[in-house]
Amino acid sequence: MGEKGLKQAGIEEYALDARLLLEETCSTSRSDLFAHGDRQVGQEQCERYLRLIDKRKRHIPLQHILGCQEFMGLKFKVTPDVLIPRQDTETLVEEVMRILRDGMRILDLCTGSGCILLSLLKYSNSCQGVGSDLSKKALLVARENARSLSLSAEFVQSDLFENIEGKFEIIVSNPPYIPSGEIPLLMEEVRDHDPLMALDGGGDGLYFYREIIKRADRYLYPGGRLFFEIGCKQGAQVSSLMEKAGYGEITVYQDLSGLDRVVTGIYIG
Repeated sequence: MGEKGLKQAGIEEYALDARLLLEETCSTSRSDLFAHGDRQVGQEQCERYLRLIDKRKRHIPLQHILGCQEFMGLKFKVTPDVLIPRQDTETLVEEVMRILRDGMRILDLCTGSGCILLSLLKYSNSCQGVGSDLSKKALLVARENARSLSLSAEFVQSDLFENIEGKFEIIVSNPPYIPSGEIPLLMEEVRDHDPLMALDGGGDGLYFYREIIKRADRYLYPGGRLFFEIGCKQGAQVSSLMEKAGYGEITVYQDLSGLDRVVTGIYIG
């Protein structure tokens, strides 16, 4: 019943979503469902399941219904106030981790749920992290995620560097990078449910890259690295911006689909 309704509503992963919503309804796991698939479901559970299915049929993101998303093997709370963590962004975290050393200081701009910064802190030793975001509501989510993961991080309400102090070995950012004119063309689940301020990168999608690159040198130690997630067609443009600003060893990395996803460079100082 759930699968059929989601399929008719045009939900691509209808079978998976129906199963995950059933697991949520029954407070159980996939293995338990297989082992006890003949267990009777009560009327109250059935009604709750149908309510969840109805939400998903209206293309409310599964992560908003469940209230969480897995990222880098960790569970993060998500709400409509933050961008839902994507698997593509794991490429950014993995590339930072390659050069991350004990005790480094990390700044995460446009932190949202905090998934990038907190993943880096979880899988490193003695690193210090600061996450900034313009949204107060997003920072509440990030702080809650830090508590649930038993991590210590500073989260600051700031328009990029506005309220940031000190210097860092690493600055990382997954900024808004969708060109304004392309926002109406996004999938309904993204366009109508992710925060617009986390998507809109200005007329050409490069506004935040320009602003960050222009000011990052004041906050990086010489030899420090700047890391960006990028749209799959923005590698050359962001690389050029970094080169003109004097960054060295500029490299573009691809995600698991072979698409450009990360640009990084070293601040020469």
